[in-house]
Amino acid sequence: MTSHLFAWLGRMKFIRRWGLMHNTWPENIQEHSLRVAMVAHTLALIRNRSHGGKVSPERAATLALYHDVAEVLTGDLPAPVKYTNPAIRDAYREIEASAAEKLLELVPAALRADYRPLFFPEDADREHWVLVHAADKICAWIKCLEEVSAGNHEFTRAEKALRETVEGLGLPEVHEFVETFSPGFRLTLDELG
Repeated sequence: MTSHLFAWLGRMKFIRRWGLMHNTWPENIQEHSLRVAMVAHTLALIRNRSHGGKVSPERAATLALYHDVAEVLTGDLPAPVKYTNPAIRDAYREIEASAAEKLLELVPAALRADYRPLFFPEDADREHWVLVHAADKICAWIKCLEEVSAGNHEFTRAEKALRETVEGLGLPEVHEFVETFSPGFRLTLDELG
């Protein structure tokens, strides 16, 4: 059986994020997913090493790699539109679920049970999804930091709002990640040394 799953996933590089805002450089969902996976992996490590957690960093990273795959069929709906009102948010969730179901149908039958939890969150992965969600917010905030640091004031309000969102997550591993890794995003290449 031939599957077009990875041909579709390969198109993640064409789906731009931050579509309503001027970007100093564009970000696509493939790049974003990689960054979210790296941050989720690190959040899991921090939780395990510093806060008594017992989560799998590899599982968190894998879930993060696939967290936006439905957008290859739906596109990325900008947050100001997606969260304007509950009806739009709920309708978009249904559209994303339909898109994820279509992608799951492309998975060979022998692998479908393995892919289902990557496309549809399950209770068994609840702790991992909390970290993926946190990593997603951190990465959106980091994108804003990078844009503001590059002189793009279009992202000033988004940076402030996302910083508050990240701080409001109330997760000690998020606080530790932010304190440890975020200062570098305000520096130039020469300052990174």
